[in-house]
Amino acid sequence: MSQFINPEDYDASIHREILDALLREDESLLEVCEDQAIAEMRGYLSSRFDCDKIFAATGSERHPLVLMYAKDITLYHVFCIHNPQKISKIRTDRYERSLEWLKGVSKFEISVEGLPALDEDSTKLNSAFQMRSYPRRNTRY
Repeated sequence: MSQFINPEDYDASIHREILDALLREDESLLEVCEDQAIAEMRGYLSSRFDCDKIFAATGSERHPLVLMYAKDITLYHVFCIHNPQKISKIRTDRYERSLEWLKGVSKFEISVEGLPALDEDSTKLNSAFQMRSYPRRNTRY
């Protein structure tokens, strides 16, 4: 269960009565969708950033951009539970925008200020480009 997103955080993204109608009085669905969204985001962010620190933050310590995209992905998953054939265009657009942003961050095309970065050695190991070689051989006899 994630403590990264609070129920009050959704007020800026969706009306509470709409969210309640989608959840049908089952708050555990929201928690499951939040966990899925955070797991999805970890897959993209873990190559550059310390995800344990990012998603352990609470209150004003949370990065606003990461929080916004986490809510968008969560709400997309909630809408998919309700009726995947009739998802509003704004939800699919925001979900796709979230994925584009996450892909850009993971490919080092987008930089994000304020997120705790991994140490340099871990970042090099996670890089898409790596140069390695075997130890040099001594061929003189």
